Amino acid sequence: MKKVLLTTMLLICAVGCKKNDKGELVGDKGKKWYPEKPFGMTLVPGGAFTMGKANEDISGVSDAPLKTVTVRSFYMDETEITNSEYRQFVNSVRDSIVRYKLAVLVDELGYTDAKANPVARYGFGDVDTTDLSVYEKYRLKNYSGMGETGYEGRRLNKKIELDWKTSDYPDEHYAEIMDSLYLPEEEIFNGKRTINWDKISYAYTWMDIEAAAKAKGSRKDYIKKEVVKIYPDTTVWIRDFNFSYNEPMHNDYFWHDAYSDYPVVGVTWKQAKAFAAWRTNNKNEYQRRRRLPLVTDFRLPTEAEWEYAARGGLDGAAYPWGGPYTKNDRNCFYANFKPLRGDYAADDALYTVEAKSYKPNDYNLYNMAGNVSEWTNSTYDEFSYELVSSMNPNLTDSSNPRKVIRGGSWKDVAYFLQVNTRDYEYADSARSYIGFRTVQDYNGQSTNAFGPQTRMRKKGK
Repeated sequence: MKKVLLTTMLLICAVGCKKNDKGELVGDKGKKWYPEKPFGMTLVPGGAFTMGKANEDISGVSDAPLKTVTVRSFYMDETEITNSEYRQFVNSVRDSIVRYKLAVLVDELGYTDAKANPVARYGFGDVDTTDLSVYEKYRLKNYSGMGETGYEGRRLNKKIELDWKTSDYPDEHYAEIMDSLYLPEEEIFNGKRTINWDKISYAYTWMDIEAAAKAKGSRKDYIKKEVVKIYPDTTVWIRDFNFSYNEPMHNDYFWHDAYSDYPVVGVTWKQAKAFAAWRTNNKNEYQRRRRLPLVTDFRLPTEAEWEYAARGGLDGAAYPWGGPYTKNDRNCFYANFKPLRGDYAADDALYTVEAKSYKPNDYNLYNMAGNVSEWTNSTYDEFSYELVSSMNPNLTDSSNPRKVIRGGSWKDVAYFLQVNTRDYEYADSARSYIGFRTVQDYNGQSTNAFGPQTRMRKKGK
C-alpha cells in the first residue's frame, strides 16, 4: 500500500510540481519578462489627452472636435523611415527573390555537386538535413510539394553571398537567372543596366482580427494575403509639380548616398504597411535563430497615437514644441515647411532635410511637424471623432481608400504642421511629401540593457 501511495505522489509531482516553486503560484513560466527595446525607437508612455482642435479652425473643416481619449504605451521610431532603411527592405526582398529563383532552378536541374556545377551552391538550405531540427525534417517530409508552387516553406540558403558583378557570375545558369531580373536591352540607355523593379514584390499574410472578433466562421476566412510592389515611385518628383525642374531628385533621391539619411517618399500606404510586416518578420527570423522570444508586430500608428506622440506631453499645444510660433527667440524655424508665402528656402531647406534634423519633442521624436507628412493606420472620415471609442480610438474601413496623414511637410504652410490638423491621401497614392514611421506595442521592458539571454550566453549556457 505504501509503495502504491509513493508512486502516486511521484506521478502527481511529476505532472503538477514546478522546480523551485516551493508550492507557490508562480505561473507556468515564473515571474520574468525581459523584452528588448527596439533599435531606433523611443517609448511613448500611455495616458490621456485632448484630441482635436483647441485653437481656431482656420480652414473651417470642422473634422476635429475636442475629445478626451486615452492611449496605451507604445514604442515609436525616433525619426521618419529613411531612404537607407527602406533600401534595406528593398534589397532584402530583391535578394530573397533571386535566391528563390536560383534554388528552384538548382532543384529542377537536380544539381548537388557545386564543384561540377557552381550554381548548385545556391540550392535550398534544407537539402542537407544534418543541421535541421526534428520538426524541420518532419515539415520537409510531410509538407514539401504542397501549396501553389510546391516550394512553400523551403529554407533559402542565405549563407552564400550573391554575386552582382557580371564578371563574377559563376556559370550560365546563374547569368540566366540574374538577367531575368533586369530591364530588356531596348529599355536601357547610356549603357546603364537597371533592375526591373516591377518584378520585386513582397508577399505577406495578416489576420483581420477585428472582423474575426465580430463574426463567426472559420479562422482561415480572415487571413489575408497581400502581394505588394515595394519600390518607391521616384517619378513623384516630376508628377507632383507641373513645369518644374526636379529631375535631380527623381534620379538621385532614393539611391544616392547623399540622401541616405533623408526620409523615404513616394511610398503608398500599402507599401508602408508591407515594410512594417517585413520588419516584423526580419526581426523574428533573427529571434528564432537564437531561440529568443518573438517580438510584437511593427505597424503604422493610429491617428490618435500619432497625435499623442507628436504633442510630446504638451496637451493643448499647437505644435510639438509648444507654440503658437514657428520660430525660436533666435529667429530660427522649428521645422521644415513652406513659410513666408512660398519662400521654400527661408528655413534653409528647399526640399526635405535629414530625418534627425531640428530639435526633437519631449518624447525624443524628430520632425513630428514638417519635413514629410506621415501615413497612419487610420481611415479618414470627417465624423470619425464622434464614432470612435475614447480608449485607443481608431477607425478602420477597408472600403474607404482615404487614409489619414499627419504632420505637414516641406511643401505645406504652417497650418498643416499643427498637431491637431487632419489631412488624408488615397491609399494607393504616392507623393514626394509623404513618408511614414512605425510603432510597436509596449509590453514592458528589460531591467538592464542586455537582458538575461545575453548574460546566459556569456556563461556558455
